[in-house]
Amino acid sequence: MCAKELEKKSVKKLKLVVLSGAGVSAESGINTFRGAGGLWEGYDVRDVATPEAWSKDKDLVLRFYNERRRDIASVLPNEAHLLLAELQETLDVKIITQNIDNLHEQAGSKDVLHLHGEITKACSSVGKKHVSDIGFDDIALGDKCPDGHQLRPFIVWFGEDVPLITKAAMHVAQADMVLVIGTSLEVYPAAGLVNFAPLDVPVFVIDPNEVTSKLTVPNDVVHIQKRGSEGMQEFVGMIAG
Repeated sequence: MCAKELEKKSVKKLKLVVLSGAGVSAESGINTFRGAGGLWEGYDVRDVATPEAWSKDKDLVLRFYNERRRDIASVLPNEAHLLLAELQETLDVKIITQNIDNLHEQAGSKDVLHLHGEITKACSSVGKKHVSDIGFDDIALGDKCPDGHQLRPFIVWFGEDVPLITKAAMHVAQADMVLVIGTSLEVYPAAGLVNFAPLDVPVFVIDPNEVTSKLTVPNDVVHIQKRGSEGMQEFVGMIAG
């Protein structure tokens, strides 16, 4: 299905499923670790973003995420976030993001599924129960949740299951359009979600780099080779006809 064919459908009934990644937040000033030797803000991700790291040094892990939470507190959504939120006026927009920040929500997006968790939330260190919204506050060693266990960041670490992946796949399977923005399609299982798109559904990819070679889908793929905000402007113009 090409962009012109989309015009034949009622716009209000179209379901746009967005797969967003770190590249969207990067324009707002949030750094990523990909392409930097596995470092995230100078830390080896194995020391701060794995269950093993938590078992070894809880204080270091908490300190790392407290720092990231403080950093995000002063960051604002960029135009890509805002344009995605504006699309809710005419489309049924479901955002599936690998990002742990809340910039999509700050921009006004209502239906956001965080595959890798949310840095503004905390949970029990056993079973990830008792999830609570802590905003941009710190988590200290000794802070307990109602079950008596240490609070930890509500984050999906490397080596942990991604519990929302099935729900995300269902959204993609019901899409009328799929938009991939800010992700290199290298992090699994999230990278495999695009393969659930119905065969007649167009897949739009916003990325300044060559990424379409990584797509194995038979769908009509439209590559907008630009950064997030500029690419979103072009995408909005394309689907508007």
